[in-house]
Amino acid sequence: MSDSWSATSSRRRGGPLDVAVVGGGMVGAAAALSLAKAGFSVALVDAREPAAWDASDEVDLRVVGLAPSSVVLLDRLGVWGAIRDARACGYERMLVWDAENGATVDFDAADEGRDVLGYIVENNLVQAMLWDALDDAGVRRIVPAQVVGYGERDDRAQLELADGQFISARVVVAADGADSPLRAMVGIGTHGRDYAQRGVVAHVQTARPHESTAWQRFLPSGPLAFLPLADGRCSIVWTLPEPEAARIMALDDDAFRDALGVASDFRLGPVLSVSRRAAFPLRLKLADRYASGRLVLLGDAAHAVHPLAGQGVNLGLRDVAELRDTLVAARDAGRDIAAPHVLRRYARRRNSADGLDAWSFDALGRIYAWQAGPLVAARGLGVRLVNGLMPLKRKLARHAAGL
Repeated sequence: MSDSWSATSSRRRGGPLDVAVVGGGMVGAAAALSLAKAGFSVALVDAREPAAWDASDEVDLRVVGLAPSSVVLLDRLGVWGAIRDARACGYERMLVWDAENGATVDFDAADEGRDVLGYIVENNLVQAMLWDALDDAGVRRIVPAQVVGYGERDDRAQLELADGQFISARVVVAADGADSPLRAMVGIGTHGRDYAQRGVVAHVQTARPHESTAWQRFLPSGPLAFLPLADGRCSIVWTLPEPEAARIMALDDDAFRDALGVASDFRLGPVLSVSRRAAFPLRLKLADRYASGRLVLLGDAAHAVHPLAGQGVNLGLRDVAELRDTLVAARDAGRDIAAPHVLRRYARRRNSADGLDAWSFDALGRIYAWQAGPLVAARGLGVRLVNGLMPLKRKLARHAAGL
């Protein structure tokens, strides 16, 4: 079911919407649902509705590691129980080791007084459950729709759609991806770098069980992660330089399994089977600012980061929580939710937090790319020091958890 609102119908219903969210991925759908549940009138605009999730379907190649902060948000939105019960895998440990010097960092949920460090969940499962909850929250779904224009008046922003209709809202949220058309329309630039790498993803069955553990080995070519799935398999994310990624993708299944076993040092034994594979380019892209007039950015439209720490979606969901809290505080204080100082407050807080994390991930990748002997030795010494200092490990674990 889809719905369309023009500027005329918005005025007929008492003025513009409070918020129009453009982009219905996990972060955009969570933003629309969160703001609607907070009492704002909200529309969600996207080119298509996600396919319904079905337990009989093959596990989506795209998975996310949900941190505790994300679980808290999804639980408040009333969708976490359905996600958890459908096909989510809690992981209790994270083991990270260096292929060059053997130095290891081991994070354990028990050390934090928690049952799990996080959950590995399919992207399409999270998105589908969020979309299923939109109607009950009163979110207007404007689908299919393509935004082709953006403008502002004194009291509203206006989106022009490809079919000639217009949507008016006090605040517009751009959650339309790393190549955000809305971000470009308002003239917000980006900075960052292309890693000249691809992330090769697949699901594999290994000879040894995954032990509810997220395994990550840092190789000179990039990190290789084995993430536990609810069906007993692992989802792999193998970061490789683009030429090597192309070579690996061209291998037949037997050769791919052998190469993957060697790259993982057979930590989980031989790889017994592999699903279809895919590869996606890796880049760091940060918006120069998170707000312009009545428009704010969140999720990948604001920050596309390296997947080595698995924090991309979690940063986006923290954007959602910050935006909701900022707009609720302004409304409850009797202020205009689109006032420049209100939206700048959100932008300042999230730009600072996201930028710090993004450049930290980038620095971590650079450090693990060191190959000179003295630097490799120094890296190993530092990793062992971190692993032996429990207060520091706990601080790192709590930051990753968003606590």
